[in-house]
Amino acid sequence: MPKINVLSKSVAELIAAGEVVERPASVVKELVENSIDAGACSITVEIKGGGILFLRITDNGCGIEREDVPTAFLRHATSKIKNEIDLNAIGTLGFRGEALCAVAGVSRVEMLTCTENSISGTRYVIEGGEQLAFEDAGCPKGTTIIVRDIFYNVPARMKFLKKDVTEGNAVAAIMERIALSHPEISFRFIRDSKSVFVTKGDGNLKNAVYNVLGREFASNLIEVNGETDGIKVCGLVSKPINCRTSRNGQFFFLNNRFVKSGTVTAALEQAYKNTVMVGKFPCAVLNVSVPFGSVDVNVHPAKTEVRFSDERAVFNAVYYSVKNAITFSDTRPEATFKSSAVNPFARMTAQEYKQTANVSTNTKPRSFEYVPPAKKEETSFTLSDVVKAEQQRVKIEVKSEPQPEIQKPQAVFEEAKIQKPAAPKTEATEEPKPQKEVRYIGEALKTYIIAECENEVYLIDKHAAHERINYEKLKSTEEIAVQALLTPVAVTLPSDDYILITENADKISEAGFEIEDFGNNSVLVTAIPQMLTGLDVQTLVFDLAESLSETKTAVLPAQERIFHTVACKAAIKAGYNTSAYELERLANRVINDDSIMYCPHGRPVAIRLTKNEIEKQFGRIQ
Repeated sequence: MPKINVLSKSVAELIAAGEVVERPASVVKELVENSIDAGACSITVEIKGGGILFLRITDNGCGIEREDVPTAFLRHATSKIKNEIDLNAIGTLGFRGEALCAVAGVSRVEMLTCTENSISGTRYVIEGGEQLAFEDAGCPKGTTIIVRDIFYNVPARMKFLKKDVTEGNAVAAIMERIALSHPEISFRFIRDSKSVFVTKGDGNLKNAVYNVLGREFASNLIEVNGETDGIKVCGLVSKPINCRTSRNGQFFFLNNRFVKSGTVTAALEQAYKNTVMVGKFPCAVLNVSVPFGSVDVNVHPAKTEVRFSDERAVFNAVYYSVKNAITFSDTRPEATFKSSAVNPFARMTAQEYKQTANVSTNTKPRSFEYVPPAKKEETSFTLSDVVKAEQQRVKIEVKSEPQPEIQKPQAVFEEAKIQKPAAPKTEATEEPKPQKEVRYIGEALKTYIIAECENEVYLIDKHAAHERINYEKLKSTEEIAVQALLTPVAVTLPSDDYILITENADKISEAGFEIEDFGNNSVLVTAIPQMLTGLDVQTLVFDLAESLSETKTAVLPAQERIFHTVACKAAIKAGYNTSAYELERLANRVINDDSIMYCPHGRPVAIRLTKNEIEKQFGRIQ
């Protein structure tokens, strides 16, 4: 039997610190929550080197009395609770009394603090749990805490920290959540000497969302304000038409504390049932206010998981509040046009339009030429220009196609023309496999191709088949055809999605995307795969982030997930009209290529019915 030892104070404190301090982001969370509890209305957080090397939290709160400063760094020392009765109604963010002790145990900490009635402030320095300085200092009202060299004395923990940019992104995510939970407080977040965001602190949640998550996120939200059985629900949710492909746009707060709650998530999504497409999730910034005694926030050391005394009451409050908001506040979407350059009449004056109208209504067309005024620098299109261009295009097409047959449209799944070096000819080259004769019969339910080949009938899922073809092309193509965007598109993402996109930029580039870090949780898209031309760029970026987030729990690597996403988005869609020519080409490809058996998600591409099986069903044979 091994001897039982009582751990020394230093070792015990290091173990306890591990429960609170996982990374710089957890340090920021604990210290900023202390600033909020101190009554601060202005909080500044600055980090360098991802917060590992340096982080500073400055607030204008009540400060700490000089004699209480050393006590604040002891284990289980707190001003938030006094006895077990207080645990039944916790109304503060920090209450365990472990934050300062845990942080000081694994880093170098310096504190400057001053109360309103103090003549001078206090400077306190502690490293690795050992006090180094305790003296008077000049400083404004409030508290400033500087933390340097996190885990400098715990190498085993240090090696598990990620790159500076990753740790910095994690801090940014924490700051976003805290800023959204307290719109009445002005937050400033500075990262490597650059200001990331500043909130006004005017109490307006929509302004905080705008400053933190960006204009696109804030412009498509509906206000929620409801109360059921004493439970208040307020905040903002997205319009049904603006839902996203992941839950990364959902932020839930309980009594202004960020939490993860399956109850609130289920209630939110149930309220959107039958109003959003399958696979889409609403965005939300919701605060649920409940009596302090009806919730246990002491379930997890990070205090992000909670336990309700009445789950059903919370569910109903969220459900009905959100349901009422989207029912009575949502409106039909307005049609918008990105550019008027396609329409030659859009730039015409009333007089010009009348002249072109006369041309179109006369039985005998007459030439019309319009010379723009000298002051105008833009080129104006006229009807005659359009007609001439169309006639010229038709002449060129007729000359290039001497055969009387009607030219068939190009299949949507036809491979892009990419120049590759020709394979060297050898004597051992195999003869090409003879192609089976396929007879295209038709399409059922705008989804399934019906074809016949060698006494067999095939039902082919056109989307799954095309998706697999795209996927195989992406894997085998050495250089994916890329379409540069005429105007780069800036996309603002939640911190989690932003981290995924920026960290996997190289893998995304291999799939045909050109995406640059634009700062402030935004990326700039300058090019996309050619097969995705015409699709919404912002939606594509969010889909990429979703596929990368699934990689954390999936067996497939990130590159495979990205290829899956691109292949799926570029594939023809079930339920859409597809020409018979395209369906016939697709049927021939599937039946003659044994590698196209399953889509990248594992669903079968085709079902085969033999003649014998069909005749058995009709009783022709036994």
